[in-house]
Amino acid sequence: MSHIFPRHTRNLPPVAVSGEGCYLTDASGKQYLDASGGAAVSCLGHGDVAVIKAIKNQLDHLAYAHTGFFTSEPAETLADLLIEHAPGDLDRVYLVSGGSEAVEAALKLARQYHVERGQPERGRIIARKQSYHGNTIGALSAGGNEWRRAQFAPLLLDISHIDPCYEYRLRHDGETAEEYGLRAANLLEEELLRVGPETVMAFIAEPVVGATSGALTAAPGYFKRIREICDQYGVLLILDEVMCGMGRTGALFACSQEDVTPDILCIAKGLGGGYQPIGAMLCTAHIYQAIQDGTGFFQHGHTYIGHPTAAAAGVAVVSAVLERDLLSNVQRQGDRLRAALNTAFGQHPNVGDIRGRGLFVGVEMVANRETKEPFDPSRGIAAKIKKHAFENGLICYPMAGTIDGKTGDHVLLAPPFIISDAQIDELVEKLGKSIDQALQTNPSPT
Repeated sequence: MSHIFPRHTRNLPPVAVSGEGCYLTDASGKQYLDASGGAAVSCLGHGDVAVIKAIKNQLDHLAYAHTGFFTSEPAETLADLLIEHAPGDLDRVYLVSGGSEAVEAALKLARQYHVERGQPERGRIIARKQSYHGNTIGALSAGGNEWRRAQFAPLLLDISHIDPCYEYRLRHDGETAEEYGLRAANLLEEELLRVGPETVMAFIAEPVVGATSGALTAAPGYFKRIREICDQYGVLLILDEVMCGMGRTGALFACSQEDVTPDILCIAKGLGGGYQPIGAMLCTAHIYQAIQDGTGFFQHGHTYIGHPTAAAAGVAVVSAVLERDLLSNVQRQGDRLRAALNTAFGQHPNVGDIRGRGLFVGVEMVANRETKEPFDPSRGIAAKIKKHAFENGLICYPMAGTIDGKTGDHVLLAPPFIISDAQIDELVEKLGKSIDQALQTNPSPT
């Protein structure tokens, strides 16, 4: 009998015993193609010798030192490496243990920044519906997925949520992509004026929405207009790249593809590639200076921030992505993956949209391709696809509630950056088989 508290008490997973490249193997010897990198984590795949060696080497010298007393060489090196490649005037790095911690740190820093500058009335956050920013109370409050929020509602912060930039469903007939992007962005200004811009400290968004909407990219010009609005009203822009960052979209920082720099940026997942738990919050020199010129003390912290072993893994992973030119491979193989998906499902009656950027791709399922009508939630399409895919030796990331937290289904794909042409073919073949099995489980009436 296991004493592990699993994610679901009625769905006990097999035991993973090894991983190599794009595959994981369980205790029975069954092999699985890791087509989602876990949760968009395993960017280098499994068993990377250079990263493992870097971790072992760090353990030989120093495993842990509390940041209340010390900094460490790998933490300093990782911060330098990130800032060297970061867009705009991002200048400081706050190392944490994961994405939710990075978002919590960002929200607290945004608040303290305004307090230090004599604007304590700025305490409100604006976010987007169907976003996901983590599972701690602050991060969950910022997230806009109603299914995740519902049972914890009494505990959550009062945060405004505007519509996402969701071109497939919210763009009007006759409206260009650019016109829609501008209209969607202007919803932020409308909400600012409704609540009082002087009360708002930050707007938070994912450059490419991950888990809750399936690799949802913004319409052209959307984030540039968002940046203008934030600047006009003195609101900080926080971009959450926990899932879409660190090369996943074909650039080390996803926001650079929008030609926008945030005031605060959150990363994790691909930062450690699964080899160590690590995340980071980056901020501009201007924000750091406000703290330095004020109290000098960021009133926040966790036991494992700046962990030397985790930082050493981060250095090794980011260095591998850059030095092996994996960003080019992400772009190339991302194009190939989307082409293969379009060939296989481009005319599928139950595939409404294939979207994404780089090796971050979403497939939105529909009951009717012509009307975009979603499946009835009672069909449990996403859960069935996940179940059949796993049985077929494919790990992917299907989710329900794509549209509003209740209706809609999608499959998120985020394979390792090293995925080969043959493995892309295997992915698409197994996904197609799994989708067919899920739809046949409880077929729609004809």
